[in-house]
Formats: sequence, C-alpha cells, structure tokens
Amino acid sequence: MTQLPDWISGLESVIRTISQILTAGVAITAFSLLLYGLTFNLRDRVARSFAWIMFCLVIVFSTESFTVATSSAKTIDMWLRIQWVGIILLPATYLNFSDALLATTGLPSRWRRKWAIRVANFISLILIILLATPWFLGPLVMDEPPAPHNQPTLITEIFTVYYVFIMVLAWINFIRAYRRTVTQSSKRRMLYLTVSALAPAIGSFPFLLYGSDFASSQTLVFWSIATLTNLILGGFVVVMAYSVAFFGVPWPDRVVKSRLFKWLLRGAITAILTLAVVTIVRRAGQIFGNPYNAFVPITMVVMILISEYAITMFYPYIERWLFFAKDEDDFLMVKSLEDRIITRSDLKQILEMMLAAVCDRFQTSGAYLIEKTDEGLALVTQTGERHLYDNQLDEVEELIEKTPEGQRITWQDDSLIPLKNGSNGDANMLLGYLGVNDFAAKYPLEADDDEALTTLVHRASMVLRDRLTQENLFRTFERLNSEEELIEKLRAAGRFDRKGVLQVETSIKHSELTHAVKDALTHYWGGPKLTENPLLKLEIVRNELSETEQNPANALRSILKIAIEQIKPAGERKYTGEWLLYNILELKFLEGKKVKEIAMKLALSEADLYRKQRVAIDVITDTIVQMELKHNGSSED
Repeated sequence: MTQLPDWISGLESVIRTISQILTAGVAITAFSLLLYGLTFNLRDRVARSFAWIMFCLVIVFSTESFTVATSSAKTIDMWLRIQWVGIILLPATYLNFSDALLATTGLPSRWRRKWAIRVANFISLILIILLATPWFLGPLVMDEPPAPHNQPTLITEIFTVYYVFIMVLAWINFIRAYRRTVTQSSKRRMLYLTVSALAPAIGSFPFLLYGSDFASSQTLVFWSIATLTNLILGGFVVVMAYSVAFFGVPWPDRVVKSRLFKWLLRGAITAILTLAVVTIVRRAGQIFGNPYNAFVPITMVVMILISEYAITMFYPYIERWLFFAKDEDDFLMVKSLEDRIITRSDLKQILEMMLAAVCDRFQTSGAYLIEKTDEGLALVTQTGERHLYDNQLDEVEELIEKTPEGQRITWQDDSLIPLKNGSNGDANMLLGYLGVNDFAAKYPLEADDDEALTTLVHRASMVLRDRLTQENLFRTFERLNSEEELIEKLRAAGRFDRKGVLQVETSIKHSELTHAVKDALTHYWGGPKLTENPLLKLEIVRNELSETEQNPANALRSILKIAIEQIKPAGERKYTGEWLLYNILELKFLEGKKVKEIAMKLALSEADLYRKQRVAIDVITDTIVQMELKHNGSSED
C-alpha cells in the first residue's frame, strides 16, 4: 500500500476521530431516547417498539466505540459479536414497530402479521445462539485498514438476504400506514417517521463485510462516508423520536416538543459535547506525549457544568421562542402560578410567623388561628402555649353561634378576633378567628396596640382570603377535569388513529372523585357543591334521572344513598365496629347531626371521628366507581 502524503494522513486522522465521536454520539442519543420512551410513554405499543429499536442501536454503536479503545484481537472479536446481537434483533424489531404503527391507523394486526413477527423473533433467537459458534461469523481481520472486521460466512450471506427482506416488509407497513392517515399533521409526522426510519436500518448494517477491499484502498473516502452516515443517522434518529413522542401521551404538541428538546439538551447533547471536547484534549495530549494528562477530567467537569449552566440560563428563552411564541402571555401566567399559589404548608408557615409576631408584640403566652369551613371549625395552626384542642372546637362553635357574627368573642380568658374577607375587615364573609391566649383582660387596647393588632388581623385575613380564592380556582379545575381529560385523550388518540377517537371514554381521576363525593355528601340536602358536582356526569347518575323526575340533585342524592346502603352490614343496626363507617355516613350526612353528638354516640374523639370519616368517604368512592363500571359493562353487553 502506497504511503499517503502527510496532509492527507492528517486529514484522515481528523475525519476518523470525528467519525468515532459521532459513533459514540449516536449510541448516547439512542440511549437517551430509550430512557425517554421508557419514562413517558411506555404503555403505548408504538413507543415500546421504538424503544426496542433504540436498544438495538445502543448495542450496535456502543460496541463499535468500545472496539476503538482496545488493541486486543480477542477483546475486539468479543465486542464485534456483541454488536451483532443488536444487528440480528433489528429486523424483527422493525417489523414489530411497523405493525404497531399500522395498527394505530385502524388496521389491527391479523394472523399473518402476527405470525410474521413471531417467526422473525424466533429466527433472531436462533441466529443469536449461532453467534457463539464460528459458523455465523468468519475469522477476525485485524491488520487490514480501515478497521477490524469479521469475514462473512454462508450464514452471514443468508442473514443479509433475510435482513433486506424483513426491512422491505416493514417499509410496506410504513407506506400503508402513511396512506391511511387522513389529517395534514398526522400525514406530515408519518412521513417524517417513514423517511427517518430508513437511517437506523441502513446505518447499522456492517458494510465492511462486503466492502473491505474498497475501504482498505480508499480509507479517506471510507471515513468520510462513515462520518456523513453517522451525522445523518443521529439527526434522523432524533426526527424519528420526535414523531414517536406524540404516541400514547395526552399533552399538547408544544409540551411534547419542549419536553423532548429539553431531555435531549440535558442528556444526549451535553454528553456528546463533553465527549467531543474530552476526546480532542486527549488526542492533543497524545500528540504531545501525555495522553492521560490532568486536563482530561478537568475538561469533563467544566464542560458538564458549562452545559448545565447554559441550559438553565437560556432554555426558558429558547422554549418561549420555539414552542410558546403564539401563547407567550398565557405561558408566562401559567409559569408564574407555581410561585404565586399558596399551598397548605405555605399558609401554615406564613400564619405561624404572624402568630409569633402577635405573641411578641403583646407578650402573650400563645396564639392560634381557627378557619371556618363547610364542615365546621378547623384549627389551622397555633404557636406557644396551647389553650385550644380539637375536641374543644364544638364548644367554641356553639359560643360563636350565640354571638352576633363579626364580633370579638371571649373564650376562657382568650380573645377570638374575627377574620373577614376584605380590606380592613369590613366585608361580611367570615373566614375564621385569631385566638390570643389570656388577651381578653387587656381590652380596651392602647391606640398603638390597637393599630398593630388591626394590621396583623388584616394580614392574616388576606392570606386566608387568597387561599380561599385559590381553593375555589382548584374546584373549578376539578369540575373541568373530566372534560379536560377527555380532550387530552382525544388529542392523543386522534393524532394518528381515525377510529381511536371513537373509542375514548370519559373518566374522573380517583383522587378528584373522592373530593367530589365529599362535596356531594357535605351538601347532601342542597348547595352548589351538590348541584354543580362532577358526579353528575356519571352514567349511573344520568340513568337515575328518569326515577327522579329529571332532577339532577335528587338523582345524585339517590346514588349516594344507594352507595351508603351497599356498605351497610346485615342485620339490625348496632353501634359496634363493623357498623362504624355506615353510622358515620348516616348520622353525619343523611341525618345532619353535629360532630360532637356523633362522637359521643360512637364513643370516639372528634379527631378520630374525622379520620374515620375520611375512610368512610374513600369506601363510598370505591363503591360508586364499582357501580359506574358495572353499569357501563352491562350497557356494553
């Protein structure tokens, strides 16, 4: 072989290095997308089969990278045989992927397609077993440029024919799926998927089996083609993942795009850039006689930190520019909700600080805050010496009922100051009470003390008012949830499947259903939480309308009563443990008795009663779910 000029040899070395970096980059990208599929849409068959393709690519290209890092013939032969595991699995994997894709267009797998996949899987298993023998792959060629490779055998030739045949079958399915898509967006994504799927199939095949003579004589051309192939392959794999990312997820398109882009930035792109820079530093070290210099780990750490810093700083602007440009105002408002919304923990923390300020300002032993809810009074938080316990709330409530609303109340030397929904406490809606230990005797207050107390009461009222507003907002979201969930399911089904739209059923999440049941029971005898309840959308409630003269509230009451009766133990009513849940529901919601009265009758503390009540509501929720499922099942029959 003739000696190449130095500049050509140097150019070839550079291109070979770029090709090796890109090979590792393809492996990293495939692994990243494999994890993405396993994380977000594993339940979808298309996404699962795509994950298998990525798994094969990880094997093929990672082993290719490992062969570069060793000079041992035995080790290289081992890595090349492992590489062939991924190559052997690709045909069956592609066939399954194409079949899953075709099924989304309303053409489910029939016996011929199913058996074709099963036969392909069986052949793959046999061929993987043959890999351990010298029959499948010939001897290893080590010294011949451009890279180590195995010589083909008769079985290798047969596999090549089989590889092409199965890939052709897969592409027939791809084309059929494309032709069956209807909408412009689904056709566009199916086209992206069909074209981009060519790259992994072609780029993964070891062409050195048949082109070693040409490659050894034209090494510069070989490495140039390999570099270009790896570059195109990496891009097409991302396009393929982009198209698959829409399967099996209910998110809007902009969310899918943003999530995938961010995933690639933080994973694959960061890893590839780090690998590229580290490789360059290491190769530069080799030139200067120090291949494992201290700059290698330092460079790795610096590149990771810089990449993560850049993503953190600039991604919000990129996201707004690429994915949310048309809805920027809405996007900014939604993004700000996370910081603006007060959670229960936030509320408690803020109020604890206010109570501490009250204690410090007036030198009292403690303070507490009572919230007025639909179920009665609730002790939100307290600080310092404790004067009020949960079992005393009924006593306080009775005292409040005897006092004109909005007036300060004295309870056991404590002062209960009303908190109202408005600036300076001038609105009519009562939110709760600020309790101050041993404060009643300090009235009337000095002017500066009265001003300070008014300020603190006003701030506590604002926090509770904002929290109430947000809870009303959450309830609105919950009422919309069933419709929103349906919309999301329709969006996910309708992207590629014409018939899937017709197969989506409405549903309410269990956690939100529990809340809806609680609201309905609380307003059992009337109120907005009954007449506007999400449970009204259930088929069992709609079916009950004919029995209640088309009155939705009565229909829902009837279903609730039926559900409560279903958990009623057999025999005469008792006040024993097995009757506990039924008695709580019957006494509290159907008969409307006071919490204190029920607790005494059932021999429970009020705190324990509330805990058991939550259990009872969960049981009723499950009962209603079973009633709905049974009704839908009988309707389908």
